[in-house]
Formats: sequence, structure tokens, C-alpha cells
Amino acid sequence: MKNLKYFFLGLIAFSLVSCETDIIDVVDEFTFESGGYMRTVTPFPVVNATFSVSKANPGGTKMELVAEAVTKNFGALFANYDMVIKFVDNSPANGNKSTTDKTLKSYTASQFTKDPVTSYPRATVTVTGAEALTATGLTVTDVTKGDFFTISATMVLTDGKKFNAANTGLNITGGAFYSSPFSYRINVAD
Repeated sequence: MKNLKYFFLGLIAFSLVSCETDIIDVVDEFTFESGGYMRTVTPFPVVNATFSVSKANPGGTKMELVAEAVTKNFGALFANYDMVIKFVDNSPANGNKSTTDKTLKSYTASQFTKDPVTSYPRATVTVTGAEALTATGLTVTDVTKGDFFTISATMVLTDGKKFNAANTGLNITGGAFYSSPFSYRINVAD
């Protein structure tokens, strides 16, 4: 039994010594591509990124959120946040007023200020009901409760790369940690 124990120990030692490994190249993380995302700080968490505006008071009701530009080096690569809007008509009684994407607004990096806690640039992003109507070319009479606007956003970096819901993974767009949907819905209310 004692000899069997030495045999197995010798076999294990031989196996370890005789293993051959290839040299593995060190990964240079500084050559990786860099991206970015726009974190929604408040409201947090963004539940389906849904807001409402009042048909009775389009200028006084709004979608409002605090956004934080997250890129390498604490937002140093952030250039601007471009937004487009479209209207979805869910009330066929007044005809179909649905639109395609229209330019809404753009926030430049200079409109963001460094947050003292996170060191990332932040800004308050606001879209009033009146701005939504103007951008889509609609009037208050064209919209009804149950209709909605969809805002799609694109983060543009200083090197020209663009990130939005179409080219960003679900762990960024759908997760509560990153809270970066790149898409917002504004419901029309009475």
C-alpha cells in the first residue's frame, strides 16, 4: 500500500513536470477600443424610460432627467448627445398623424458640468410637450390621450464613434446599474 502511494505521488509529479505550455501574450488593455454611454442618474431606476406631457399644458409639462456622460477618463471622450423624436398616433379617429424621426435637439459636452462625486460630466436633459410638438410639426389638436412620442438618443464621442440603443448591448441599455436606455417615451395625457 505504501508503494502504491509513492507510485501515485510520482505519477502526479511526473505529470506536472512534463506539462508543456505555450507562452501567452500579455493583453495590452490600453489598445482596446473605447466606448461610452449616457447614464440616467435621476429618475433612478428608469422604468421603461416613460414620461408624460399634458395636452392641456404642453409648454408646462416635460420629460426631465439628469444624464451623466460615461467614457474613458471620466467623460473626456464625450462630444455631444443627439436626440431625434417621432410621434406615434394611437387614436385613428382623428386620422394617422404618426411621423418619422425628426431632429429634436443636441446637448454638447460644454453644456455638461463635472459632478463633484463621480467626476463624470452631468446635465439636466429636458424636453417639453411644446418642444415635442414643434419638432414633429404637430399641434395640440393633432394629439390625443394614448398617443406618444418616442425619443431616440445617440452619444457621439470626440473620435466620431456613435453609441445608441441599436449598437449597445442589453446589459447597458436594460440594466438598472448602467441605466442607459438611449430611448425615452413621452405619453400624451389630458
